[in-house]
Amino acid sequence: MLKKTITYTDYNGVRRTEDFWFNLSKAEIMEMEMGTAGGLAEMLQNIVNAQDGPAIIKTFKELVLKAYGEKTPDGKYFRKSPEISEAFSQTEAYSDLFMELATNADYASEFVKGIVPRDTDTVVTAETASANKIVSI
Repeated sequence: MLKKTITYTDYNGVRRTEDFWFNLSKAEIMEMEMGTAGGLAEMLQNIVNAQDGPAIIKTFKELVLKAYGEKTPDGKYFRKSPEISEAFSQTEAYSDLFMELATNADYASEFVKGIVPRDTDTVVTAETASANKIVSI
């Protein structure tokens, strides 16, 4: 699980600093891997190899929004839904985060490493390696 503290200016011109949480569970990683022809890691590598900018941006957006959620105070639940992701995507915090991910390969690599479970198998290792290449194109 990754906590990102983001300082941004909201649409009323108010400067805010807030914590945002990102996580992909083992089940979500497996679902992404099994739900993609050839596997997620191979699909990411193909996009990188083709230097397909629009596909790279689309994939990174999907990854960020799939990982975003709201952690309950007791830490028991990490709530995710299309509505929660959509609300986050409409903030300047999302915009600032996305721009940093899209322009800084090291930041993007650390982000991907932070959102996957530490004990996930080699599928994630390949995805993490690809993430560093994805944003550097």
